[in-house]
Amino acid sequence: MDYSRLSPNRVYSCVLMAITMLSLSAIQAQSKSKIQHIQSKYNKSALAKVQDEFSRDFTKKDITLRAFAKNNGLKISETLNDGNQIELVDIGADGTPLYYSTFSDNSSMVSRANTLYTGGALDLGISGQGMKVGVWDAGIALLTHQEYSSRAIEGDNTSEINAHATMVLGSMIAKGIKSQAKGVAYNATAISSDWKADKVEVITAAANGLLLSNHSYGIRPDFVPDWYFGAYIQVAKDWDRIMYNAPYYLMVTAAGNSQKLKFNDAPIYGKTTDGFDLLLGFSTTKNGINVAAVESEIDNNGNLVNAAVASYSSHGPTDDGRIKPDIAGCGANILSTQSSGEKNYDTYSGTSMAAPGITSAMLLLQEYYDRLNGDFMKASTLKGLVLHSADDVAAPGPDYKMGWGVMNTKKAAELIVNNEYSSLIIEESLAQGETYSITVDARVGEEFLASVSWTDPVGDFVNKGELNSMTPALVNDLDIRVTKNNVVSLPWKLDPRNANAAAVKGDNLVDPFEKIQLDNATGTYTITISHKGKLTNENQVFSLIVSGASTSKCNAISPSEFTMSSTYSDAIDISWEAIADSFFEVQYKKENDVEWNTKFSETNDVSLENLVNGGTYIVKLRTNCTTNIFSEYTEAFKFTFDGVLTDDPFKAEAQEVVVISDKLKFSVHPNPTTDQITIDGPLSDNAYYSIVSSTGTLLKKGKAKYNDIQVDDLSSGFYSLTIFEDGEQQSMKFIKN
Repeated sequence: MDYSRLSPNRVYSCVLMAITMLSLSAIQAQSKSKIQHIQSKYNKSALAKVQDEFSRDFTKKDITLRAFAKNNGLKISETLNDGNQIELVDIGADGTPLYYSTFSDNSSMVSRANTLYTGGALDLGISGQGMKVGVWDAGIALLTHQEYSSRAIEGDNTSEINAHATMVLGSMIAKGIKSQAKGVAYNATAISSDWKADKVEVITAAANGLLLSNHSYGIRPDFVPDWYFGAYIQVAKDWDRIMYNAPYYLMVTAAGNSQKLKFNDAPIYGKTTDGFDLLLGFSTTKNGINVAAVESEIDNNGNLVNAAVASYSSHGPTDDGRIKPDIAGCGANILSTQSSGEKNYDTYSGTSMAAPGITSAMLLLQEYYDRLNGDFMKASTLKGLVLHSADDVAAPGPDYKMGWGVMNTKKAAELIVNNEYSSLIIEESLAQGETYSITVDARVGEEFLASVSWTDPVGDFVNKGELNSMTPALVNDLDIRVTKNNVVSLPWKLDPRNANAAAVKGDNLVDPFEKIQLDNATGTYTITISHKGKLTNENQVFSLIVSGASTSKCNAISPSEFTMSSTYSDAIDISWEAIADSFFEVQYKKENDVEWNTKFSETNDVSLENLVNGGTYIVKLRTNCTTNIFSEYTEAFKFTFDGVLTDDPFKAEAQEVVVISDKLKFSVHPNPTTDQITIDGPLSDNAYYSIVSSTGTLLKKGKAKYNDIQVDDLSSGFYSLTIFEDGEQQSMKFIKN
């Protein structure tokens, strides 16, 4: 584009005012003057003739198709089980019926957010209940739409209802009255505001506890000089400043749809047609998340089968080489709410639809983290968790098209629940001159990843006109290293001067997120966080995320080898075999009581107090490796307290252990196991078993009686074994090492 014809005042005006919606790139490109220019090139009489022919053909074809469908037992149109709508539109030359079909590429499925729902693969009952998200856009959504009328509120005083804002909000919180339009966080509430005073309003909202906001808009790309693309300009710095000063708040932006539109004539790498170096404005923030759109296929188990960046989605990098976009989500053919009526819907595509899918999936992760920990993650932790757990696509490591890959909400949620067991999520701070180190053991057969993420302060640098300036925007440069036997592993990094090349491992000098990946890791590793130079404010809060490794040697197996004794007139002592790095939960009650008494012990013994002489009591206990990882309870046993006990009730004939259960009785050994398990118990020939993964996937089934089950083909982790016999069923956990 030749900008020599634009006066400086005109360029300045375009930068300030040319803000537009990103998902509707065709509309964005077709201003009134451009439409008039196109029309001047058409042969109007020929076009009218074609239109007339098509109209007459359509009328005749309608009669032909109805007869064809009736004669062949076909339907003219229907809604399939997967929600896609089809309609017979033509008959092929070979007699094949040709149907049009919607391609419903649901954003909750692509991000795997649906696995957190009730009935999803993880079945967590997470849907955004009680959570609030912000949406800033060209105007406000139609707040009275049937999908979210009571859960969407106006955030400012604008009265302009906007179609783009309505579709974005619907993709986030729509209840699902029309099932295919269900939003990702369909029970959440939202603030809908226009973009005029977005920074001012976000500061107020963040100060009042807002965790996430979605911004599916940006600077109009066809009106700005080339140096703007990829540049760290004042608006990016302003948003970084907001996020640094509100460390629990995270801004999510859309990458834009300019990949094929040739707006940047001087990209930092390649030709204009390559699609690189197209990010503008607040898309280049250090601390926010910028979202690309992906075209992908997900199987029934939530696994990514294939993925590629959408043909319209704008590529990075930033001029200083930071990895942008950060993450990719679904933007293809998403059914959402429409502003033309309270019961109206339409289908949309673009990064404007990919971004809200990511925003609301992250809202679900915050809900889940809060449920388990009673607190929310800092923005750097949430961002780090999403980038850490993303599905890598194509070549190993990040790229400038989809960032760290396709968001995997399921994997992120599993890291949350397994924290301090097979994963670590740590929020710490680094003072000037300090280093932070931990030692972990790799879990054999699992991918070892270690990441550091931080919200970076603003510095003095702002690009004011230099084309492709590579001056780093990063202020506090933290480093992550993983060491074993004096061998140091380095994080991934990219080179903006060779933007299409695969990522390499080295010293990353520009990104406020670094990730190290180790293949076939075994043994013990030291993870170290350090910094270069002087830290602004002499301190930097950071988030460390580790998967495929642990600092605990705990095995979540039920306690065994009990003994019981008493030295008091109203108490007994119970002990059991010690289990490393664990604590224990003991529940007991009087036989006919409803409520259980609960005691926790960091040692392998406990005293049950305030017992009544002659009373009969029931006891059960389990091993806890963390607050979220624990074994099954032992079988409940009962005893009668007769004052000072002289015999062990577990061994005395009169105090024989009684199983308080009418369910099936069986045992499994060894547990944990490495290659096989054996089922023992009074089972009939009708008994059969199933093995289900921690994500709810059926892996094995077969006859249960006298059966040795090979499990050497399973990866390390927790599994549920269920025995079925004559209408009864009983389950227990086992661990595969």
